[in-house]
Amino acid sequence: MRDADAARALLSARAVRDRARQMLRLCEADQLAHWRLDRTRLQGIADFTLSVMRDNYPELDIPFHARWRHFSAGGLDRWGAIVARTNWLDRAARARAEFDLAIVSVLLDAGAGARWRYREADGTVSSRSEGLAIASLDMFASGAFSSRKDDPLRADASRLAEITARDLATGFQVECDNPLIGMAGRVDLLNRLGRACLAAPEIFAANDGARPGGLFDCMMAADRAAVSTSTPGKRASGSGLGETSPALRADAILSTVLTHLGPIWPSRLTLAGVPLGDAWRHGKIRADDITDGVIPFHKLSQWLSYSLIEPLQVAGVEIIDIDGLTGLPEYRNGGLFVDFGALVPKNEDEARAPQTVDSAFIVEWRALTVALLDEVAALVRDRLGMNADQLPLAKILQGGTWSAGRRIAAQKRTDGSPPLDIVSDGTVF
Repeated sequence: MRDADAARALLSARAVRDRARQMLRLCEADQLAHWRLDRTRLQGIADFTLSVMRDNYPELDIPFHARWRHFSAGGLDRWGAIVARTNWLDRAARARAEFDLAIVSVLLDAGAGARWRYREADGTVSSRSEGLAIASLDMFASGAFSSRKDDPLRADASRLAEITARDLATGFQVECDNPLIGMAGRVDLLNRLGRACLAAPEIFAANDGARPGGLFDCMMAADRAAVSTSTPGKRASGSGLGETSPALRADAILSTVLTHLGPIWPSRLTLAGVPLGDAWRHGKIRADDITDGVIPFHKLSQWLSYSLIEPLQVAGVEIIDIDGLTGLPEYRNGGLFVDFGALVPKNEDEARAPQTVDSAFIVEWRALTVALLDEVAALVRDRLGMNADQLPLAKILQGGTWSAGRRIAAQKRTDGSPPLDIVSDGTVF
């Protein structure tokens, strides 16, 4: 395999899962420097996760894990209300707007910090992921990302390229006593997104100017390799579409996102000219090519891919093999395993100290989180007598492990903070 091909192979959910499992095998053999695994705790985690799922969704009618859930925080369907009063030209026009919103909002969805809050016009106060989502939705609805006064529900590349820290601080109500961590990183990501769209009009221009929503048209293009009227594989439950409907594999969504949005990520690791985004070095990860010692996660890109599923379904596209994507290695999912004692740091002082995202300590933790989420999902399904078609990972994450991680954190720490202190630049967590 050529070096560039080997590097591009890391831009996939399969690479994330395969290398995470390699890390888990190393942990089981006690060959990691920073973590050990207590498998006896996994049954308890599955039980706790299932109890949280039943609390949140008593009938187990669980939606997919996606940014859209945060827009409905507190039981208020904010985006649905906007859709209800908007006259879309067609389903594609709505899909482009929803792609615009999801992409911008997910890129702004790194950790907010414990002190930041967002107050809506009706006085409702939100924090963390929900607050970030609602703030970004309010900015979007007000036309803050649009360059067209007569069409506010869009994110134009030219506008994103010039968004400033002051613009974002105003929209997110950032003040000295309401600080939002990673501001510079968030602004830089939006600027990079705008420039990437402007630099690739053949991908992002759609039919009405360069915008992130052009990715929808890219996915729907007639010569696309990933979309077919007869794509084999597992069909997404509840799609309601016939056998002749266009079908798109979930991992193809991720591949499109990584291929065309790859240039927006800050300079980290590049192999054979291929920017790898959320991928990091670890000396014990083995491969027989240029990717030796590299482990990818693509956390925000996978979160975005999950969040693009519903706009595609509304547009009439069937999404198949959703479990091709992986669990997300972030605070709540990863914190669940730490707080339950399934992942045990070998050095408690190290665990209490701030850690950077490229540290071996965090890289190991994130990889183990991905691998163990698959195992907990299998345990939950076994308890319910369900299979992956009936209860895909995307629903277990939503139901599920993310909420369970938040709940156990609140039980263990008064401020509900994660068990680890990660130094974030706003582009990973």
